[in-house]
Amino acid sequence: MKSYDFHRQKPINEYIVDFFAPELNLIIEIDGESHSYKFEQDQKRQHKLESLGFHILRFFDADVKNNMETVLQTIEEWINRNEKTIKNE
Repeated sequence: MKSYDFHRQKPINEYIVDFFAPELNLIIEIDGESHSYKFEQDQKRQHKLESLGFHILRFFDADVKNNMETVLQTIEEWINRNEKTIKNE
């Protein structure tokens, strides 16, 4: 997307993230139904990754399956808002 490379199932620290764009330090997580029962664990994981300087976008798997256009638009809008700041860090 927008010429950025996204890696799938990327190990970062002690975690494996769903998608990772290294130039943006952007992690994209797709949460399935099993995440309904892992809220505290997901929060801890997200705080740890954010403390390492990563940005995280989360989507429900149902949105990815049923509304991909909106998911892609959300990612693109995030990139448009943040890419200049990230590149200057």
